[in-house]
This record gives sequence, structure tokens and C-alpha cells, in this order.
Amino acid sequence: MKKDTTFSIRIASEDLAVIRQKAKQARLSQSEYVTRCCLGRQIVVIDGLKEVLQQQRAIGNNLNRLTILANMGRISAVDLERTAQELADISAALRSIQEQGRRGR
Repeated sequence: MKKDTTFSIRIASEDLAVIRQKAKQARLSQSEYVTRCCLGRQIVVIDGLKEVLQQQRAIGNNLNRLTILANMGRISAVDLERTAQELADISAALRSIQEQGRRGR
């Protein structure tokens, strides 16, 4: 939606500092943060998600390397079905969290 109107309010400096901090934690602009709060939209903040995604990528890369080596015949095939399923489950959970955040917009 296009933002085409300015809305000014008077607010205590302490309250503004809290709003700024919460907007920063939510990785939103102050305008977006206040708009979501006022309209009752969900704000999802997940600490540590970046690290989880990095670990997920690393696991995926390792699985790909093992698959390539097995296909080349350089290693014997290892049963990675359980590992692959767990990675798929993690991916599904992360997608679900992401979708919940999008619906909150």
C-alpha cells in the first residue's frame, strides 16, 4: 500500500526511545512498526535465526558434497535418509515461521 499521508503526534521522549528500540529489534522502520502495532498486526522477532539459517546451509552443502562424492564412486553410499528428512523438517519449520511473519504484515 502506498504511504501518501503524514501523521504527527506528540509523545514523551522516553516512549519514543522505547518505540525506536522495539522497531530496531523487529528490524522495521519506526513508521512500519507503529503502523503494525496500531492495526493489530503481528510482529515476529526471532533471535538467532541468522545463525540457524547459516547452519542449515552448511548442512545442505555437506549433504551435496557427500552426494557428489558418492555419485563419483569416491565414497561408499552412506544412509543419509534420516539426515535429509531432518533437514527437510527444519526447512519446513523455517518456511512456516517466515509465512507467519508475512501474514503479520
